This record gives sequence, structure tokens and C-alpha cells, in this order.
Amino acid sequence: MVRTTSKVRRAAASIGQALAIGALAAAPAGAQTYPAKIIRMIVPFAPGGNTDIIARAISQKMTEDLGQQLSAK
Repeated sequence: MVRTTSKVRRAAASIGQALAIGALAAAPAGAQTYPAKIIRMIVPFAPGGNTDIIARAISQKMTEDLGQQLSAK
């Protein structure tokens, strides 16, 4: 009975150490600011058409609102 208890304690200690190491390893990892590049809005219609004109107007307004450059292509 003593052996089983010590095995359980060792297993619990191992799991605790693994969790602590995992938490410490993940702490310095920081995400980059999103989005890091220009956002592209792809319009699958001909340039100069109604859809293209509307998409360009929307992308201009979104650029102002988001503070991030957005282009309609």
C-alpha cells in the first residue's frame, strides 16, 4: 500500500511540473498585432462596374473606421 501511494504522489508531482513548465514556456510568447499587413477585399467582378465602385467606397470607409489600410482589388 505504501508503494502505491508514493507512485501516485510521484505521478502527481510530474504532472504539476509539466503544467508549470508549460505555463512558463507560453508566457513570453506574444501575438503580433493584427493585422500586420494591408487587408485586401477581393471583388470577383469587372473593374469599373457597380460592385467595384461600391466595394471601393466600403473599403475607404472601413480604412477610416479601423485605422488600418484596406484595399479593394
